[in-house]
Amino acid sequence: MNYLILYAHPNPKSFNSAVRDTVQASLRQAGKSFEVRDLYALGFDPRLSGADFARFQQGGVPEDIQQEQGYIRAADVLIFIHPIWWFSMPAILKGYIDRVFSYGFAYDLGPAGPRGLLGGKKVSLINTTGGTEENYTKYGFSAALHTTIEAGIVGFCGMSVERHVYLYGVPAVDDAARKKMLEQVRQIPW
Repeated sequence: MNYLILYAHPNPKSFNSAVRDTVQASLRQAGKSFEVRDLYALGFDPRLSGADFARFQQGGVPEDIQQEQGYIRAADVLIFIHPIWWFSMPAILKGYIDRVFSYGFAYDLGPAGPRGLLGGKKVSLINTTGGTEENYTKYGFSAALHTTIEAGIVGFCGMSVERHVYLYGVPAVDDAARKKMLEQVRQIPW
């Protein structure tokens, strides 16, 4: 199986970076093949432009998008690692999805309505939060993320969610709790 890690955090010393490093080490230890697309390090332009639209309407795809679509085509499993900011993903990742998961590549429209084109691919989501699990449940934030990300993006494109791991309250916990979180990530069976 080929894995693609889509990583979005601007701070190379963040806890998200430790999560990414843990996933990479686990994949290496399991003998898995993987690529990492660190959107901030790549300087990925998340802006869907008028030029992008014009290119799509003419049947073309901008080169930077073609490259990212190639990584997605080659992957059996996509692993999204990112924080939850304002109860969503970082803007750079949202822009990546806007530009790369485009009509004709990730989905199309037929007589029966939208149809996902990335069937057979699995997705794992690993998210850090500032809030507690209790508040995410109490206020429906986890359910909202399920609807917007798991159903609205992953499912819409025909992929299936293999797991969604939340690492809650990261800024408010101590190093021992963070180490337990990394151990939880290390135990994921890839």
